[in-house]
Amino acid sequence: MTELQDEAIRLGQHFLYAHCLAGLTKQQVLATISESFLFPKSLSKNLEALRVCLTETMFKAGPQTGFLVVLEQLPNTQKFDKEARETLLDVFRDAADYWAEKKVPFRVFYSFV
Repeated sequence: MTELQDEAIRLGQHFLYAHCLAGLTKQQVLATISESFLFPKSLSKNLEALRVCLTETMFKAGPQTGFLVVLEQLPNTQKFDKEARETLLDVFRDAADYWAEKKVPFRVFYSFV
C-alpha cells in the first residue's frame, strides 16, 4: 500500500484509502469509505451520494490531477455479499469513466477478504 501512496504523491494525485474489513453491512462499508476519504457523513447513506461525491462534487472543487483509490479488504458477509461488493465497485467504475472523459486518471485498487 505504501508503494501506491508514494506513487500518488510522485504523480501529484489524490490518494484515497479505506480499510473496509470492519464493515458488516452496506451502510457500515459506506461509512468507513466516507470517513476514510474525509467525505461528508451524508455519503454513508447510499451509493448514489458516493457516486456524486466521487464525480460532480470533486469536479466542482476545481482542477484535478488524478486519483489513486485503494479499497482494502472489502468484506464478505451475509449483509455485504458478492452482489453488494459488485454494486459498490460499479460506483467506482462509473467514477473512473466520468474522470476518463475529462482526461483525469482515476485508478482503483481493491482486495476482498
